[in-house]
Amino acid sequence: MKYISFLLALGITITLAIYVSKPIGPVPPIATLIDPNHGFWQNMISEDDLAETEVLLEGLNSPVQIVYDKNLIPHIFAQNEEDLYKAQGYVTAKHRLWQMEFQTRAAAGRLSEIVGDVALELDRMTRRKGLGYGAELGMDFLKESDPETLRYLEAYASGVNQYINSIGPGQLPVEYKILNYRPEEWTPYKSLLLLKYMSDMLVGDRDLEYSNLRKILGEQMLNKLYPDYPKDADPVIESDKVWEFEPLEIQKPDSLEYPDDLLSMKPLEQPLPGTGSNNWAVAPSKTKNGHPILANDPHLSLNLPSLWYAIQLTTPDYSVKGASLPGALGVISGFNENIAWGVTNATKDARDWYKITFQDEQRKAYKYGDQWRPTNFRIEEIKVKDQDAFLDTVVYTHYGPVVYDKSFRSERQDVNFALKWTVHMGSNEQKTFLLLNKATNHEDYNVALDNFTAPAQNFVFASKNGDIAMRIQGKFALKWPEQGKFFMDGADPRMEWQKFIPNEQNPSTLNPNRGFVASANQHPVASSYPYYVFDNSYEHYRNRRINGKLREMEDITVEDMKKLQFDDFYFQASEALPTMLNLLGGDYSKEGNTEKYIKQLKEWDYYADPNQKAPTLYYVWWGKLYNQIWQAWDDFGVSVVKPNSYQTIQLLKNEPNDSIFDLEKTQEIENAKSHVLKSFEMMVKEISDWEQNEGDYAWANFKQTSIQHLVPQFKSFSETNVYTGGGAGIVNATSERHGASWRMVVELGDKPTAFGIYPGGQSGNPGSKYYKNFIPVWAEGNYLDFNLRSQKDTTNLLYQTTLK
Repeated sequence: MKYISFLLALGITITLAIYVSKPIGPVPPIATLIDPNHGFWQNMISEDDLAETEVLLEGLNSPVQIVYDKNLIPHIFAQNEEDLYKAQGYVTAKHRLWQMEFQTRAAAGRLSEIVGDVALELDRMTRRKGLGYGAELGMDFLKESDPETLRYLEAYASGVNQYINSIGPGQLPVEYKILNYRPEEWTPYKSLLLLKYMSDMLVGDRDLEYSNLRKILGEQMLNKLYPDYPKDADPVIESDKVWEFEPLEIQKPDSLEYPDDLLSMKPLEQPLPGTGSNNWAVAPSKTKNGHPILANDPHLSLNLPSLWYAIQLTTPDYSVKGASLPGALGVISGFNENIAWGVTNATKDARDWYKITFQDEQRKAYKYGDQWRPTNFRIEEIKVKDQDAFLDTVVYTHYGPVVYDKSFRSERQDVNFALKWTVHMGSNEQKTFLLLNKATNHEDYNVALDNFTAPAQNFVFASKNGDIAMRIQGKFALKWPEQGKFFMDGADPRMEWQKFIPNEQNPSTLNPNRGFVASANQHPVASSYPYYVFDNSYEHYRNRRINGKLREMEDITVEDMKKLQFDDFYFQASEALPTMLNLLGGDYSKEGNTEKYIKQLKEWDYYADPNQKAPTLYYVWWGKLYNQIWQAWDDFGVSVVKPNSYQTIQLLKNEPNDSIFDLEKTQEIENAKSHVLKSFEMMVKEISDWEQNEGDYAWANFKQTSIQHLVPQFKSFSETNVYTGGGAGIVNATSERHGASWRMVVELGDKPTAFGIYPGGQSGNPGSKYYKNFIPVWAEGNYLDFNLRSQKDTTNLLYQTTLK
């Protein structure tokens, strides 16, 4: 049956390749693709049917044993770390080669090489942001200061390349065959590039939009609609934390001038809505067994192959298990015999923009104070499949690359803006995870985090000796209030980042009195923290739900933590819907299905479970209402960011007759009730139409969660209509295309007890039974037993391979 399914999926994909050749590039040679010895037939066999008992691997110091469990999770046993990472590279490439290379091509701005000019705009943007430049600086940093990490990266690359060199055309992943290209050599640079790519996925900025809003709204209205610190904020670090350090001094200069015209450039892509994460740890005093428990579930795009690859890495000195990133060394979120750790995005503004004034059109010098500084030119040659290469000239200033200029995303000849970003500063994030993998206590954890620059992350920690901790880590510029919130004048030296906050003064906490630490992308600290903290996208609901539950829970078990990770309570709806129903009153048409919808909304318990209908009604109504209220923002003619859902709900609750609700383009005077009534009518029509055309509007049917192949056009390699609840802003943050990309719960007793799951499978081959076998388990909120495995353990054994 699996062969029939795979053949059907492949046939559909090839048909798409032929009939939709523009999005995915030229059609592959069909004769090669259907060749029984080299074509797709070879990709119909699962890994256990191709098991090898021995493999020769050059450069090993000692034999390495790899034990695969029944889910194809490798447990690598090596005698030293260099052999360990060489084996990790080999094994990861064996199962995820195409994914590894595709993602680093995307990070390098090289997709046009394999799919044609459809990716040219994306490649230009990637290169202009300087991801490759940042990875080059990372390589220089390693060569100068950390030869050991570089040696491990070279060992990993050797393992990858030995796998690449061992396979013929028949063993190539099917995506290479469809897109008609071959893998190239792996290098340490590519591993660093992958980590820069993750930073780009997780960082955002709204300097452009805020600059426009400042001009349109004025500072008073801007501060009202976009407050830096809302009243209900429940920060990552407990609000009563006492900061026991002497802060560095910083003062805002007087009479600063900002670019004063509206800016019509197209903004950079921001992290997509739904991108976020949860993590927490509870102290022994709050758990039933008297052991700390740690949980982590990063929320990212739901893709196949999965972003994560589960693995255990063991030497005589330590054994670590968890989720790795294919292409990077070690485990990113996981545990060993002594500690566990996990990460969430800290959503802290780490990119700033500077207006550059060039001396003339040649752009060889730019104004800085009363001087003209020389620029550097970087010629980006972007190869395009079946076309001539595209040459893009990017100007570099001391701030960073000039992303916006007359040739890119600017409608005006005189607008030039440079990007300043910590990714361009030379760093060694890889070392953080290498050290965490073998850390034994809180001190080791802190030493490991000192190496981490970008992206800003909330690192949760627990150890078997009972410690729990949270640290918000990154390289954070010391800024005066509002610095970096708007575009700045690059000619004014006072706009510079002056210093960086010392690592030991980054927000952190150890064993707080409340008995837990937690983060969910919310405000990092209370206003008592002595440094300016800003980001436009802090979360307002998941964090309050998690903190509220952890405050009230006692005798906590691992099962309690699993249940909390899968919690479907729609906190936003619980705060907004009563106000919406109150404003609506009885002033609506009673025709059709209206009364049924009202009854379902009034009886709703606010859980977004997959079989419930009320979440669909609320979701559609809220979306219509939000767009009704802020529709005038679409008419500004420039890029802006609309007020967030939290602030909108506060206005509905507390100021329903505020003039902000009135639409100037209409003759009527609108208030909150006007928008609630109008949006309700729109919701009724949409859901009635859905019932008529699609049938059941239960939440899972309406939400239609899908786990998409990395090439969206390869729809038959994706999983659609996954039956599961949750949603954006909910602890179980499973929306249409985003969700918990990895769930892990670990109790740290004498021996750790661990559980983990992600929505995919260990194999990157769509023809394998291990390609998406985890999805049903994940969708139902279940887990795999994820305990550390000994080398002699034969339970649930799939097969073993010895590298010699």
